[in-house]
Amino acid sequence: MKRFFALSRTTHGVLDLAMPGFVALLWLGEFPSLWTIALSLFTAFAAYTAVYALNDLVGIVVDKEKFVGGINAGYSVEASDLRYPLAQNALSYRSGALWFAGWFALALIGSYMLNPFIIVILVAAAILEVIYCLLLKVTYLRTFVSGLVKSSGPIAAIYVVDPAPALSLVLLVLAWVFFWEIGGQNVPADWNDTVEDKRVHAKTIPLQLGTQAAGLIVLLTLSLTVVVSLLLPRVSPLSLNWLYLLLSGLAGLLLLLKPGYELFKQQSEGRFAAKLFDNASYYPLAQLAIITLFVLIK
Repeated sequence: MKRFFALSRTTHGVLDLAMPGFVALLWLGEFPSLWTIALSLFTAFAAYTAVYALNDLVGIVVDKEKFVGGINAGYSVEASDLRYPLAQNALSYRSGALWFAGWFALALIGSYMLNPFIIVILVAAAILEVIYCLLLKVTYLRTFVSGLVKSSGPIAAIYVVDPAPALSLVLLVLAWVFFWEIGGQNVPADWNDTVEDKRVHAKTIPLQLGTQAAGLIVLLTLSLTVVVSLLLPRVSPLSLNWLYLLLSGLAGLLLLLKPGYELFKQQSEGRFAAKLFDNASYYPLAQLAIITLFVLIK
C-alpha cells in the first residue's frame, strides 16, 4: 500500500484536509452532526487521494524525463523514497489508474450524499488538474489553475454546510486559498524542482521570470493571504474578536511570511523553497486549531 499512498502523496493530502475543515467550521460557526463530519472526512480524503494520483497519471511521461538523473530531496511532508512511483516504475500505470478510479468513484458518491452540487466542483477540479499538468511546457500561468484546483476543496466544504451561500463570501474564501496555494505551495514547489524542470524545458515562474521575480510573487501572494485571512470573520456567524485576528495573523506571520521572506533573501537556495512549502502546508492546520478553539468557547 505504501506505493499507492506515495502516488497520492497521502501525508500531504491528510494535511490538506485541514483547509476544508477550517472553512466549514468558520462558515457554520459550530460543529455539524457526527454523520456529516464522518462523511465529509471520508469524501475529502477520497477526493484528495484521487486528484493527487491523477496528477502523476497525467504527468508520467514528463516525470520520467524530469527524474532521469534522480529525484530531489523533496519536502518533509512528502519525503518518501517512493515519491512518483509511476515514474520510478515502482507501480504499474494500470494499478495507478484503478487506484484513481476507485477513490474518485467513492468521492463522487460521498459528494452526492453531502450535496449533489459538490459533484460539479469535484469534476471541475479533476479537469483543471489535467489542464494544469498539460500546461507544464506551455506557460507559467498554469499556477493560476493550481490555485483554482486547491480552492475546490474548501469551496466544496461551504456547500456541505450551506446549500445556498452568498457568492461574494464564497469568492472571499476562494481568494484566500488561491493566494496561499500560489505563494505557499505552487511557486515554492516549482522553485525546489528547478533542476529537474530544466531537463524538460518546463515553463514555471522561477525558470521563466527568475528567482527575484519569483521571490516577489511569493511575498506578495503570502501577504495577500494574511490580509484576506483577517477578513474571513465576515463569513462566520461567530463573534471573532481581536484575539482571533491576532492568532490568525500570527499563524500567517510564522508559517508564511517569515519563511517566505527567508526564501526571498536566499534566492538561489532551493532548500528555503522546501522549507516554505513545509511551513505553508501546516498553515491550514493552524487555522483549523484556532477556529476549533473559538467554536468550543463560544
